[in-house]
Amino acid sequence: MNSADDSPPIGVTIFGDRYRIRTDRGDAHTRACAKYVDDAIQRAHMTGVAEPHRAAILAALEITDELLQARGEIEQLTAAVEARVTGVTERLESLGGHTAP
Repeated sequence: MNSADDSPPIGVTIFGDRYRIRTDRGDAHTRACAKYVDDAIQRAHMTGVAEPHRAAILAALEITDELLQARGEIEQLTAAVEARVTGVTERLESLGGHTAP
């Protein structure tokens, strides 16, 4: 989250601890992020991890895995769109159409 020195702090609770966060992302977004992290830590804790720092590390790994999978999917979709655009462009050129440079 980005820091915003002139923004009022937003209070959130993560795994029972209260945090005051300054951000320019807005109240709803900040609370949604905090809830997502709290939910991930709670899931790790429910698997039997008692130590809060270990639950936080497992949650961070879970969230990072989700992030990396999403990035991979975006790369695949981007490649597919680029291939389709190239195909359409080539077809238009073969039909005598002109494409913008």
